[in-house]
Amino acid sequence: MTSTPVGMRCPECAKQRTKVRTISSIGGGHLPQVTQAIIAVCVVAFLAGGNFGLEGTNQSWIDRNGWLTGWEVNDGQYWRLVTGGFLHAGIIHIAFNMLLLWFLGSEIEGREGSGRFALIYLVGLLGGSLGAIIQTQGVTVGASGAVFGLAGYLVVEMRRRGENIFQSQLGFLLVINLVLSFRPDVSWGGHLGGLVFGALAAVALHEGRKRGPAWLGPALCAGLCVIAVVAAVGVSEPLYETATLR
Repeated sequence: MTSTPVGMRCPECAKQRTKVRTISSIGGGHLPQVTQAIIAVCVVAFLAGGNFGLEGTNQSWIDRNGWLTGWEVNDGQYWRLVTGGFLHAGIIHIAFNMLLLWFLGSEIEGREGSGRFALIYLVGLLGGSLGAIIQTQGVTVGASGAVFGLAGYLVVEMRRRGENIFQSQLGFLLVINLVLSFRPDVSWGGHLGGLVFGALAAVALHEGRKRGPAWLGPALCAGLCVIAVVAAVGVSEPLYETATLR
């Protein structure tokens, strides 16, 4: 037997080197560059906002012009369907979203590569914006819709591979977050919208690989983005109608 830092091992075993898996080794050593970039943009936007929340009257320019609100989308400010997903309402809000984004994003970007991951993220983000506007015409911010989109993608992929999501951390995280989605002042519509569109993105990419050329899956995902935007604009309402309903 040979003495090693981890105890006594046979001579043959001691000669073998254990392969260490890190984030950078997932997917053939592919670093999650897009995941890192999204986190960086969210953090910079949060710090630039300055007020660290939605309360009060001193919101920054970046907040006032970036929040997702149905009546402003109806007014032609379509960029809010995207920018709202990069803004956050507090330290806990952004910290929780960025932590989940890091774990889920690193895994998916390692599997799909940066380009396809960015497309999956965009599908989930726009699906979340659609769900948020269906739920309320009021202010909605946060990356949680897109993060739920990543979870939706992984659920479909794991089921396709015959894996049980409840035997992994994903099942636990998904159930807990879905339950927490129905707390007051939480956009359950954004969460469910992102989850559904992320799952659809997984189906689109898989069917694209299976049935057609390499561009088919991304093209189907682009189609999902168009559907989410058109539907979000369609369900958005002018400010005076919202005020009357309230």
